[in-house]
Amino acid sequence: MGLRLKRSTTLDPAAAIEAARIALSKGETSTAERLCTQVLASAPEAARAWAILTETALLRNRPDAAIVCAERAATLLPHDPIGHILRAKCFIILGEAVRARHAAETVLQRVGTAPEALDALGAIFGQLGQHQTAEQLLQRAVETRPDVPQYLFNLAATERMTGNLDAAELHCDAAIALDSHYCLAYYLRADLRTQTHERNHIAQMESLLRAATLGRQGEALLHFALAKELEDLGEHARAIDHVVAGGDLHRRSIQYDAAAEISDIDRIIRTQTQAWLVSLPAGFADTDPVFVVGLPRTGTTLVERIIASHSAVVSAGETNTFAAELHRATKAGSGTLEIADLGRRYVEAVTAFAVPRNTRFIDKTLQNYLHCGIIHAALPRAKIILIRRHPLDACWAMYKAHFQEGLFSFSYDQLELAEYYLAFRRLAQHWRSVLPAHALLEVRYEDIVGRQAAESRRIIDFLGLPWEEDVLRFHQSKVPSATASAVQVRRPIYSSSVGKWRFHAQHLSPLHARLARAIPSSELA
Repeated sequence: MGLRLKRSTTLDPAAAIEAARIALSKGETSTAERLCTQVLASAPEAARAWAILTETALLRNRPDAAIVCAERAATLLPHDPIGHILRAKCFIILGEAVRARHAAETVLQRVGTAPEALDALGAIFGQLGQHQTAEQLLQRAVETRPDVPQYLFNLAATERMTGNLDAAELHCDAAIALDSHYCLAYYLRADLRTQTHERNHIAQMESLLRAATLGRQGEALLHFALAKELEDLGEHARAIDHVVAGGDLHRRSIQYDAAAEISDIDRIIRTQTQAWLVSLPAGFADTDPVFVVGLPRTGTTLVERIIASHSAVVSAGETNTFAAELHRATKAGSGTLEIADLGRRYVEAVTAFAVPRNTRFIDKTLQNYLHCGIIHAALPRAKIILIRRHPLDACWAMYKAHFQEGLFSFSYDQLELAEYYLAFRRLAQHWRSVLPAHALLEVRYEDIVGRQAAESRRIIDFLGLPWEEDVLRFHQSKVPSATASAVQVRRPIYSSSVGKWRFHAQHLSPLHARLARAIPSSELA
């Protein structure tokens, strides 16, 4: 696993593990790792330290290391649900949905009343798409220990998914009242509603920033939260100052190889050609899932909700399952990709995410734009909807967002963002030339905003479904949404996000200049 344990003669293991837990809850991953590795240097049987290292390994996108840590925790404390809950979490990340659901349901029978276990298991059921069970478990954790900010925050995050936005804000307020440095709660709270001059949290957050008592990751989160609230108030110059500050802080705190990611995209374009697709054996043709793909903050959730408002379709959300099954098939294979088996295993895995069998479903895993060719080969009846947005609006929307650690790391630096966007654009053009029209539909966010009914009909026709008027009332759906746009899609379509980059044109000049060297000026107007 590669852990280096440093010896320490003065460490109090219990105090260090508690400090690591608090650091992890605040998003201070490095601090949590350091404390746990120090504990394990002198007390390798400290199960709680292994449990926390499971969490940090997952945040670092190291699921193989995480499962080793989780197994250690479960072995050291076989009757404690925490280690087994973490095993379930690792199974989710590794794409083992069936094993994850089985592990979670097994733990549910013996979770007991310990709030830590209730909170952790609630998070697992949320990841499995069972948000009602998740909310019940998290509510029990908060009722038992209303003085723990992490439990309040996790409940608020789940309430955001289920659309209980007022309750979510109250629980964020409570978490912050208990711990004024809980920056994740500030970031979540800023997104729960449109802030107003009469009701916002700007002064509170600015005061906390001036105190200079935050770690780098916490400070970055607070900058992004401030940017969102200031943009709501129309204070665009102050907003972008915080976006730039937050992005710079976050970019300096991560290791990221931008050139490697772009090289991967260009390799896909070179190798996954029409001739390559024709050479593959027949795929799994017993089902017709819908894949909604595209860059974050470009309208993918909007399209997902439109489709999911149709009575014949349910959404599985962002499952990450296809990439996991592809990785497993490639790793286990002997050089020949078993295409039909890949398609079958994918469908079986998604079904484990509470999607009823023989029901048409949507997979909204954004990064599936990397796999459109293999998706078409493995699932020849699948429909792929690729979402596009004005280049500068798309880039601005990503630049001002803070994503889960390890995701979309290209978005915190303007030039890296521009290069990745151009690579995505090349890939989208490639899929358009390679995939048949019956398999791929491109949809522009601006067209949905400007012509909601016509574009919605075009999408539903592409899927081969009869028209239903409820598709136009997607915002009234009570179905949970676990995406970054979970709040926005509960409102009717609005046009205020179109052209928003123009407020920041001067500050975005490095981004604009790089895009302009590759994209016609008419597309950037």
